[in-house]
Amino acid sequence: MAEVISPMVGKIFKIEVNVGDTVEEGDEVVILEAMKMEMPVVSPVDGTVKEIKVSVGDAVESDTVIAVIE
Repeated sequence: MAEVISPMVGKIFKIEVNVGDTVEEGDEVVILEAMKMEMPVVSPVDGTVKEIKVSVGDAVESDTVIAVIE
């Protein structure tokens, strides 16, 4: 099991996956809006999306768990 972590403070702009989706290492999980730029946050491992812990529009801090990959 691995966690997808926010690399910086920002706002969730778009969620690219759904619970149950299969992802590969490097696949985009969410798009984070920070400093007026859109930044992809990617999966650190191959696996299946077990949980998405954020919604579009949520403000997140650095190191916030965004999703869980199993």
